[in-house]
Amino acid sequence: MTPANVKLSRFLSLVLRHRPAAIGISLDNEGWVDVNTLLDAARKCGTHISRATLDEVVFSNDKQRFAFSADGLRIRANQGHSIAVRLHLEPKVPPELLYHGTATRFLESIIATGLEKRGRQYVHLSATPETARNVGARHGKPMVLVILAARMHAEGHLFYVSSNGVWLTDAVPSAFIREASAIG
Repeated sequence: MTPANVKLSRFLSLVLRHRPAAIGISLDNEGWVDVNTLLDAARKCGTHISRATLDEVVFSNDKQRFAFSADGLRIRANQGHSIAVRLHLEPKVPPELLYHGTATRFLESIIATGLEKRGRQYVHLSATPETARNVGARHGKPMVLVILAARMHAEGHLFYVSSNGVWLTDAVPSAFIREASAIG
């Protein structure tokens, strides 16, 4: 992705996951907004986005953070919201292990309290250690936590999978964090 498209992806993350009011838009209760409404509001705030560029950012994003509706007229973030939206996710049986990427500076707190969703709707987990490492690297020296997902599920914790493959759960108590290893 070009540097300009990375910047645009961050802008879209801000307005579609956290602060739609920052550009004067509202999301519906499922997180959708009309594409033309988004493009007009962005332009009025000084961010000029063509529909072709928006398509490129949505379809080339390696994390598939955004999705268009089936008719292509609406857009939303696939997960990661700090605002209330209903994504209509069905509970899924997780694999034996999942992974959470973080920075080493957060390890002590995580071990003490577990993983909490904090300002988001869910705790985000990855299917592979490599993906988790990449997530952790965004926050400093990466640390990959191994989550005993099957055991959590057996003890009644619910898991969901977003349309872009991110595993989601409400919290991960520290008892289900088996090991942590520095990566990189």
